[in-house]
Amino acid sequence: MKRTVTIILALLLAAMSVPRLSAQPQSARVKEALDIIKSKYIDTVNIHHLVDNAISKTLLELDPHSSFIPADQVASANESLSSSFEGIGIEYLMIDDTLTVQSVVTDGPSDSAGILPGDKFIRADGQAIAGVSLPATAIQKLLRGKKGTKVIIELLRQGISDTLSYVITRDRIPVRSVDAAYMPEPGIVYVRLSRFAMESPLEVTRCIHDLSRDYPRGVILDLRGNFGGYLHSAGMVANIFLSSGQLIFYTEGLNSPRLDFSARKDGLYPFGPLVLLVDENSASSSEIVAGAIQDWDRGVIIGRRTFGKGLVQRTFKLSDGSQLNLTVARYHTPSGRVIQAPYEEGKRDEYYSHQYSDRYTSGEMFSRDSIKVDDSLEFTTLNLKRKIYGGGGIIPDIFVPRDTSGITPYYRSLVLRGFINGFINRYVDMHRADFDPEMPFEEFYASYNLEDELLAGLIKYARESGLEPNYDHISSSLKLISTQLKALLSRSIYGSTAYYRVINMENDREFSVAMEVIKKWDN
Repeated sequence: MKRTVTIILALLLAAMSVPRLSAQPQSARVKEALDIIKSKYIDTVNIHHLVDNAISKTLLELDPHSSFIPADQVASANESLSSSFEGIGIEYLMIDDTLTVQSVVTDGPSDSAGILPGDKFIRADGQAIAGVSLPATAIQKLLRGKKGTKVIIELLRQGISDTLSYVITRDRIPVRSVDAAYMPEPGIVYVRLSRFAMESPLEVTRCIHDLSRDYPRGVILDLRGNFGGYLHSAGMVANIFLSSGQLIFYTEGLNSPRLDFSARKDGLYPFGPLVLLVDENSASSSEIVAGAIQDWDRGVIIGRRTFGKGLVQRTFKLSDGSQLNLTVARYHTPSGRVIQAPYEEGKRDEYYSHQYSDRYTSGEMFSRDSIKVDDSLEFTTLNLKRKIYGGGGIIPDIFVPRDTSGITPYYRSLVLRGFINGFINRYVDMHRADFDPEMPFEEFYASYNLEDELLAGLIKYARESGLEPNYDHISSSLKLISTQLKALLSRSIYGSTAYYRVINMENDREFSVAMEVIKKWDN
């Protein structure tokens, strides 16, 4: 019955235009309905909770990106972009009363333990946190805590029928946006940016400056998996690679007049070889940067078509401390392109699922020719007059298909059940004295000879945990498994940059293409 009341109230709110929440007579009707429910309903009603649900359901009838954050969740929702904290290092959403991991902080406690995006937490220290409608504050109290304290997490993982258990040691969670920065060759700077946080422009600037005291031979900015963040930060990151006065993006909406964001001054690296790596999980702020670089013919975009999120959300603080993230405008690239993918109002779930499933079924993930473009949305770049398209993501200049070779059912089980992370964590604990963190990474990498030992140990570890080896699958996945083991071991000793150095060198087509482009830039 309570669900029925919630739906009724949601429908009442949905009948209103959100920007006119205070207008008569719509607001009066909602207040009237609430008063009747409060005074006449058969049972006690939590009006505050009911209104929160109603606002959330109303926004579901709009675009896919507008959202509502209850007051007790605002701090945790914003901290990933602007602060640091002590806890287990995850970002999550409550979906159907279940904590679902959205992302894992690189090098954080959950990352080290083997927690994966998509994991569903069901218990923390034996207390149920799924299906019990716990308030956000109660969940945060269970997950957060002083550095060094432990929490036992029981979770469900897609593709695994059994409940998995992890012991996570809480720690100070640094909110960094740069996951890796190094020079793969003298003068060539590689930076992997995981999000656009408040300090991202400064982080990227420092990386380029500190790694290459002289003007770099080339820069690779890796935005794969970067789902966005602060719009202003994206503009400032793009400014690093542009000249004063160049338009980076502009926003415009029915109730939001056009607002231009241009480079305020010459950036740190306004000319010279530049490559941006993108994929289907590069979204929003990532697309702003990629769109500006592409439109001005400033660099080469390599990878696969980006997600297609070109809507601008403005944050509205409500009187109780809750937060309304409302879509108020579309952003446009310098050439005028709208990057937002098509969507139907009220069909948020279908929008997100189709963004991925449709690309696989159409063959787009494996062939550039399968990317559908709308000729009516054809534009040209601003300098070289190359054809580019709007209407759904940034299409790369150089397409690199998704590499699924070596992904066998056995390998998938190793990943989904967290066996690779779990084994490496145990191995490092047992052999930490064998590794010298003062040894340069280059020397460690050159002398690495643990392939057979780690592989045998992993197979044994997985078997003890119920996964019987399939040696045909192991043979097919050998390169993937060995690379992951080597990368994770390197990260345990040298940090997250070492992880990506191994991945890039051993098993990353996009990175290899990027290096080729930079080396041939002037030819």
